[in-house]
Amino acid sequence: MTVSTDEARAVALSLPEAVEQDHHGRASFRVGGKIFATLWSDERMNVMLDEGGILTAIESAPAACEQVWWGKRLAAVGVTLARVDREFLGELLTDAWELKAPRRLLTP
Repeated sequence: MTVSTDEARAVALSLPEAVEQDHHGRASFRVGGKIFATLWSDERMNVMLDEGGILTAIESAPAACEQVWWGKRLAAVGVTLARVDREFLGELLTDAWELKAPRRLLTP
């Protein structure tokens, strides 16, 4: 149960219209110009979910997930790549992508 940074990147970029851009020296993954995840380090990916999604992720995988605060706002779930499987990370990234994607990408 380990995801490499290359695998994490591939999962993020597999989502429709997802692109990778530099964000203050770190890789960020965006859709419609909005960040849905960042590779914070070689060990951790931050996934931008809403508060309910963050808390659910931590409850589902407490050994792999932790809260990430931006000031006083719960902003993301920090995912330790060595402690997560590709499927769970993919679910988190898909949820984050859906929160940021333009409406035209969400309607079938």
